[in-house]
Amino acid sequence: MGEQNREFLGSRLGFLLLSAGCAIGLGNVWRFPYITGKYGGAAFVLIYLFFLVILGLPVMICEFAVGRASRKSMAAAFEKLEPAGTKWHWYNGFAVAGNYLLMMFYTVVSGWFLKYFFEMISGKFVGMTPDQVGAAFDATVGNPYTLLAWMAVVIVLGFGVCFLGLQKGVERITKFMMSALFVIMIGLAIYVAFLPNSKSGYAFYLKPDFKALVSGEHGLWDTIYAAMGQAFFTLSLGIGSMEIFGSYIDKKHSLTGEALRVIGLDTFVAICAGLIIFPACAAFGVESSSGPGLAFVSLPNVFNEMGSVTGRIVGAFFFLFLSFAALSTVIAVFENIVAFPMDRFGWSRKKSVLINFVAMLILSTPAALGMNVWSSVHFGSHIGSIDALEDFLVSQNLLPLGSLIFLLFCTWKKGWGWKNFTEEADTGTGIKFPHGKLIKFYLRFIAPLIILIVFVAGYFDIFGK
Repeated sequence: MGEQNREFLGSRLGFLLLSAGCAIGLGNVWRFPYITGKYGGAAFVLIYLFFLVILGLPVMICEFAVGRASRKSMAAAFEKLEPAGTKWHWYNGFAVAGNYLLMMFYTVVSGWFLKYFFEMISGKFVGMTPDQVGAAFDATVGNPYTLLAWMAVVIVLGFGVCFLGLQKGVERITKFMMSALFVIMIGLAIYVAFLPNSKSGYAFYLKPDFKALVSGEHGLWDTIYAAMGQAFFTLSLGIGSMEIFGSYIDKKHSLTGEALRVIGLDTFVAICAGLIIFPACAAFGVESSSGPGLAFVSLPNVFNEMGSVTGRIVGAFFFLFLSFAALSTVIAVFENIVAFPMDRFGWSRKKSVLINFVAMLILSTPAALGMNVWSSVHFGSHIGSIDALEDFLVSQNLLPLGSLIFLLFCTWKKGWGWKNFTEEADTGTGIKFPHGKLIKFYLRFIAPLIILIVFVAGYFDIFGK
């Protein structure tokens, strides 16, 4: 598909909200709050923001630049920009595989949020004891038909939006979902602020305790590593999920400014999620470091404490907020998946959507069944279930290594090169990319070294303890 007949986004706002929608997902509204609770609150948040700027920002600009310069998805982007005779394009297949792997378990978990939205608004959890709420979540995960049904709903919704087209489907519907997400989130944060006894939640979340950081349960290094890992996970960097939207935008605005705006929106949502969850947990005496079950076990108990009517309404809006966050990522990554055969094989959008729809239904099934009827399929004590293996391959491998490849491709002479990268990043009005020798040295050598440390530390964290 040549540039002359390539689809483009209709507006700058559409690009910003789509890119932010890809970044804003379960990493922000589900993983960020519970990992913040686990690693001690405000001090962790500051370390996370630091790595977001020194690692996340440059890699995002690299992805946007590769996309806009090539006008291709990861199917052919490196191939078009790489010097003759080099093999950077070998990563294309791994990047596309990363998008599939991510969705193979992400669609299953996204289905949980949709299910909980409908159950919350129907009043299912009203009057339940904490033990019953926990049992309800266990029943959800343990029922293969339930998981498969809600997984299929997510896949139908995601590819249905992609089927409508880039502007009429992906851009228009993501704009609506993201706008609604911001309104719901701000409304919930304001409501929670007026709950009695919520002050200690704000103190935990917003007042850094560096002494506790050093002497706490996890220690300084584990906290730093977790913050670095979260910076990659939350932005979905390294597998071309951002690159595709760079290929759809014009050259009116510089990419550094656009990346700052996207990261700003992503961070705003993550911080706001904490401003909802931690004060709410404090107000009703619910443990905020309860791990992944925070959203599905702890918070329904919080909503029950608010009263039957108020709790149903607030809880329903909260899970609608989570559902929109999850679906915005699903739609964005599905668009990347759909674009691959369109660029590589010249397929029509309709053909690509239909074939990938069937493929994703098949590929996502093992993760859903691995939580129940295939729970005996196990990949050792260090990794565990099928969905954990898929998460491991993406989060611990493809995201950091892909980010490393994007950085090296854009800064090394044997890749696309510093000059080409900075010229593309600086095209258009807005904030320019810093060109100093220190920045160049940092991005060529220091940032890749940090990423390698994240990669190695991830393996040690999983297999070395």
